[in-house]
Parts: sequence; structure tokens; C-alpha cells
Amino acid sequence: MAKWLLVDGFNLAYRCYFAVPELTRADGLPTNAVHGWVKSLWRLADQEKPAATLVFFDLGGAQDRLALLPEYKAQREEMPEALVKQLPYIKALTRAMGLVGVEKAGVESDDLLASQAVHLAAQGHEVLIVSSDKDFAQIIGERITIMLPPPSANPKIGWRRLDAAGVMEKFGVSAAQIPDFLALVGDASDNIPGIEGVGPKTAARWLQHFGSLEGVIAHARELKPERFRESVCALSDLVRRNLKLTTLNLGLATITAERPSANPAELFRLLNELEMRTGLTEARQRYAQAELF
Repeated sequence: MAKWLLVDGFNLAYRCYFAVPELTRADGLPTNAVHGWVKSLWRLADQEKPAATLVFFDLGGAQDRLALLPEYKAQREEMPEALVKQLPYIKALTRAMGLVGVEKAGVESDDLLASQAVHLAAQGHEVLIVSSDKDFAQIIGERITIMLPPPSANPKIGWRRLDAAGVMEKFGVSAAQIPDFLALVGDASDNIPGIEGVGPKTAARWLQHFGSLEGVIAHARELKPERFRESVCALSDLVRRNLKLTTLNLGLATITAERPSANPAELFRLLNELEMRTGLTEARQRYAQAELF
């Protein structure tokens, strides 16, 4: 069986945009994100040597979740204009590098990625998810691991793996309990309100004791601290709705697992157009070995 790298496209693009100092082409076009994008994907390819890489992009419009919560992700700021200008190049470079771009309108890329990951793992493949999004922790298992990017404050640490044991250590619950955990504490990044005052340690303790969100609700009168008993009873419908929002949809259609050919000529053209001279030099060295592509 093979190793597959599944990349959370916007998650990585944002990280590259903010991690790389401002760079521009001679005419003023921003290029910092594309510099970071190419270097990151090359570094991951060198480190993990995957059979293929799938990159998932979000086209917006999470219709199922918006139907449940119209304010879902409403608090997020618009993508910086400088990053918007670089997205077409990021997607074009991805294709030219021989990586598969996956996107579908009206469906969240997180659900597309998660469905593909679970599908590949069920076939016996090893799956590495490149993302800092905690939602993916719920599908970590024997064959699925998350690749966390280097922390901005200490990039020398490098890319790190988060496995099932790491999920338990970080959150205090198992991977399968992550949706229940987020339903209780809420998720500010997605504008999902939890039960006021319930923090990670309290939620983890409840789930360790009662097993699931339904178990917590069923034993609401036994919860400690006692001050939360009435809140859990009163907000049971809210947290049940939250669970639908925090649970990834694993039933979406997947794509055929194959590795397309790189297009070195197009890659060289794009890098030259972007005035990425160092990247172009490295690309010529990397893609000169035709037998690899």
C-alpha cells in the first residue's frame, strides 16, 4: 500500500502568506504566499516521499452547516487581497507540480478531504493530512495522521505528526470524541457557540466519564461542577446541533487515487513569470529527472 499526502489548501496558503515576509514581483504583484507554497510542498515531498499529493481547496458555501447555523464562520475576515491575487498561481503551480487539486462548490473542503482520507485508509493506504485544523483530529487512526506545520514562533521545530496518542494528550479525549468535545466547548474559529463557562478540561472530564455528548446530557443532573447542570439541560438542543456542525461528513464522493504527471515546462514558465529565480533553479534540478514524472 502507498502513502498519500492530503493537503488542506487554504490552511497551508494562509500559513505561507503570513509566514513569509512581503515579496513582490517587479510590477508589484505579491508573491510571498507562492514562494512559501512551493517550498513547503517540496519540503514535505522530500520528507515524506508520498506516492501522490492531493490538495483540497474551499470554494465556499457550506450549505448543510449554514442551514443549521446561518452565522457559521460569519465572523471570519475576508481573505487578504494580496493572497487573493496569488490563489490562481497557487492552483496553477499545484497542477504543474503534478499534484491533484480538488474543489467542489457548496461543499466544505474539510469534508472532501476527510472523506478521501477515510476512503484511502480503508483501502490500506497510509494517509498524512497537512493541516493545523483541529477538526481533522476526529478521523485520526491507525492509518491516518495529521502533519502539523512548524509553529511560527519556532519554525526550526519543523513539521510534526499528531497521532491518536497525541490527540488524547492534547485534548484529553479520544479522536472519536473530538466532535462531542467541540460541541460542548464550542469552536470560535467556526463561530460555533459552546456552553458558556465550559472549558476544555471540564468537557474532557465529562466525556471521559460519560463517553459521549448524549451520555453527558443523560447524566446532566450528576455533572460537576454543579453550576453547569441546569445549563446542560437547558442547552441540550444547542449542543446536539453543535455536534452536527463539528462532525465531518465522511460520505462524500472520492476521486480515483492516482498520481498525475508533472508538467515541468509549465512549472518553469510560471516560476519565471513570477520572477522566482531561486525556485526556478531548484525546479530545473528537481524536474530534470524525467523518469520521476
